[in-house]
Amino acid sequence: MTDTTNRRDVLKGAAVAGLATSAAPALAQAAAPVDPQTKYTDQPFAEQRQKWPALQREMQPVPDCGEASYRGSGRLQGRKALITGGDSGIGRAAAIAFAREGADVAINYYPTEEPDAQDLAKLLRAEGRKLVLLPGDLTDQAFTTGLAGKAAKQLGGLDILVNNAAYQQSKKSIAEISFEQFDRTLKTNLYAMFWLSKAAIPLMKPGAAIINTGSVNSVDPGEELLDYATTKGGILIFTKGLAKQLGKQGIRVNMVAPGPIWTPLQVAGGQLPGELGKFGQNTPLGRAGQPAELAGLYVALAEGGNSFTTGSAFGANGGTGAI
Repeated sequence: MTDTTNRRDVLKGAAVAGLATSAAPALAQAAAPVDPQTKYTDQPFAEQRQKWPALQREMQPVPDCGEASYRGSGRLQGRKALITGGDSGIGRAAAIAFAREGADVAINYYPTEEPDAQDLAKLLRAEGRKLVLLPGDLTDQAFTTGLAGKAAKQLGGLDILVNNAAYQQSKKSIAEISFEQFDRTLKTNLYAMFWLSKAAIPLMKPGAAIINTGSVNSVDPGEELLDYATTKGGILIFTKGLAKQLGKQGIRVNMVAPGPIWTPLQVAGGQLPGELGKFGQNTPLGRAGQPAELAGLYVALAEGGNSFTTGSAFGANGGTGAI
């Protein structure tokens, strides 16, 4: 009996050792550093235009939001998140990451973006994740002030809010910015953030997190983005001020400042005509970023491990040093 047991233990040990040996190269390969200069294409983007708000599925190339690459590890297990602009671009990357980290997610998006939203729903629901779709126009105060309550009802609570949706139209001069455009930019980017945060905060408990999407334009405005940059500067101050208020309630508020990132904003008027090929080419990394490269920042700011981080802005801009 002893001899049989020993033989079995030896064989078992050899099998485990063999498995570890065979797995080692794969693990080493997975952990190998990747050159950020060549992780994604550095080729100029082809000139392309879509009617606002544009569909990600029709862009060339289609932005990478982590659909095939993001792997979760339970960092947001049981959390309930609402993300505006969650159908595409940076919001979509955050939604994928949050869901794969164990959170239940609701996304808001403009109604004509339904095809992108359905693409995301099909992806995440096939993985057994909960995704609630809440289409609507954030410039509508009544809709936006009711959005947090709708999300909380369908999710069973709310403890993460990502204010991400934005409106961006490039114009060479203030003379070309219509009153209508200025109004829409401020309502989408700033008013909606105020309306939604004001409605969401009473639903949140200590440990909750608000993450706002700012921009390099928050501190280094592009001359062709006067109204957009004005709102992004406001978002930075809103983040810092609200963090001071909500610290007493145990709710953290931070900002991610991207740019330049390949999203539908760029093909729906976000770049001046004929300038799309230059997008991202002047960064130290020599390329534009992809939404998937920001997902980890949103997860880090949402999870409880970074509990002393509030009132801060985190840049993701390819080395421009704006933030």
